[in-house]
Amino acid sequence: MSYPYQIKTREDYDKAYAESLKHPDLFWADIADHFRWHKKWDKVLEWNFKEPKVEWFAGAKLNISENCLDRHLEKNANTPAIIWEPNDPEEHHRVLTYKELHFKVMQFANVLKNNGVKKGDRVCIYMGMIPELAIAALACARIGAIHSIIFGGFSAQSIADRLDDAKAAFIITCDGAYRGAKDIALKSVIDDSLVGNRSIKRVIVCTRTRIPVSMLKGRDVWWEDEIKKVETQGNPFCEAESMDAEDILFILYTSGSTGKPKGVVHSTAGYLVWTNYSFVNVFQYQPGQVHFCTADIGWITGHSYIMYGPLSAGGTSLMFEGIPTWPDAGRFWDIVDKHRVDILYTAPTAIRSLMAFGAEPFNGKKLDSLKVLGSVGEPINEEAWHRYNEQVGKKRCPIVDTWWQTETGGIMISNMAGITPAKPSFATLPLPGVKPMLVDEAGKVLEGKGVSGNLCIEMPWPGIIRSTYGDHERCRQTYFSTYENKYFTGDGCLRDEDGNYRITGRVDDVLNVSGHRIGTAEVENAINMHAGVIESAVVGYPHDIKGQGIYAYVIYSGGHSNDPELSKKDISATVSRIIGPIARPDKIQFVPGLPKTRSGKIMRRILRKIAEGETGNLGDTTTLLDPALVDVIKEGRVTE
Repeated sequence: MSYPYQIKTREDYDKAYAESLKHPDLFWADIADHFRWHKKWDKVLEWNFKEPKVEWFAGAKLNISENCLDRHLEKNANTPAIIWEPNDPEEHHRVLTYKELHFKVMQFANVLKNNGVKKGDRVCIYMGMIPELAIAALACARIGAIHSIIFGGFSAQSIADRLDDAKAAFIITCDGAYRGAKDIALKSVIDDSLVGNRSIKRVIVCTRTRIPVSMLKGRDVWWEDEIKKVETQGNPFCEAESMDAEDILFILYTSGSTGKPKGVVHSTAGYLVWTNYSFVNVFQYQPGQVHFCTADIGWITGHSYIMYGPLSAGGTSLMFEGIPTWPDAGRFWDIVDKHRVDILYTAPTAIRSLMAFGAEPFNGKKLDSLKVLGSVGEPINEEAWHRYNEQVGKKRCPIVDTWWQTETGGIMISNMAGITPAKPSFATLPLPGVKPMLVDEAGKVLEGKGVSGNLCIEMPWPGIIRSTYGDHERCRQTYFSTYENKYFTGDGCLRDEDGNYRITGRVDDVLNVSGHRIGTAEVENAINMHAGVIESAVVGYPHDIKGQGIYAYVIYSGGHSNDPELSKKDISATVSRIIGPIARPDKIQFVPGLPKTRSGKIMRRILRKIAEGETGNLGDTTTLLDPALVDVIKEGRVTE
């Protein structure tokens, strides 16, 4: 199998890029012709950014699970689709060919139907990183149900909020999950999230850890028992539902600048075309290669580059259940050698954390199968880039530094492996179909090279967000209202003399912690729920491993303990309970007050500078209600 739309030279890239902006209808129609359609489109693209309204391939009918599975069966039935590496290296790995994955997806699609799941129903998936997670998502897509996958580290309260927002009626989970040395009781967390819930009809539980779980009669069923019922019914064939191009494929919740998570909506056809096109071109994927994306499927990276991108390309995708440092810091490199991995796609946070172990974890590791390295989630700093290049890639593997977001569906700005030049700490050039622009605070477009501004996108690409679930106005306000007729990314950006783009960080109230976006308001709301907290303000600061750490300034009234350190641990536990451990503050400083203007606005700029250690020049503080408060906060700054 080959990819006729794969860019092979720099000249190919320049030509494709120019064509994609000049004639997007013709360009994307040509790409889309390579997929399986029940009915072709009436119109390739219709859009305006005012409402916003974007429609790709309007009038077309298709099913994404057919494009990821059925269409590969004739030539690639026995090609590995998913290689699963378990948490414990002593446990045997699993390989699912396209034929086997297709069978299991149809089987579980019938399980869903037997349990009352219908086209358009919202199905929450809260599982560990096992093949059944991908099977569940693809089975939902096959029958036209909308999946909403929730990362296994989120708390019961976070799940409850998402279930309520999506009005989900079904949940698929596991008894538990393994993550390094930890066992996580997933079903127990689901049970806590369902206290008071009246919308959930069925919870399907897959066995993984065999920890004791509570199973409620009439609501909870075992995955394995339901599979047996399908087996007794004979042929497990399940017809793929014919979906409209713009039907919702999934909802994925992401943090915003307000406390409430927002459900990013992606539709079927555009997302399929975009994830496939970006996967094939950025990584220069060749049939038969093993692609190892180390992300969790609970994040958009896993959706796009573990499941839909590789599988729609007939590729082999490696799923890993564990963490890079367990049972030792050489685990990634063991996996690369064991499975002869060709492409490794991971986060700068993982690279930096592994760098701390020095050269020892690389002893005895060949890594000679690697051909392409990738970075995702946050800008990769130069030191990490060079270590990645030297220690992992042995200076012979191109590194693709990919910039994109949950809302973009797939990679937007990146070099293409071995085709367009890499530049350490730069995402470099936009993909065909992506028209970036830099604007100043007033919205004035900044032309030319060597400029910095806020990153916007001027026209739609197939993978663009369609809405925020149940609240389209929030989508408009968040992404399309700041600058007229532009999608605003929320990121600052620099364009150098060669036209390369470098992401400089968030310009809104969203933190990027270990490559995951967390809204400051969401963390503040959780902190403020602690009984002793009067008010709080959260900012980001540079963190050696995570990229950004969470620094919380807290006005505390005291509590049961006179021990400030114990009180801080109590506050951290509250955040973990409400959101999840990923949002736990790295530093908490008790303060007598927060620097506010006379109108009551917290001056986060000042708090951010103090957290970063820039206590010399804090700018104009004369507009503050109590300027003297700043000195008190500076003196109490937490340094460790």
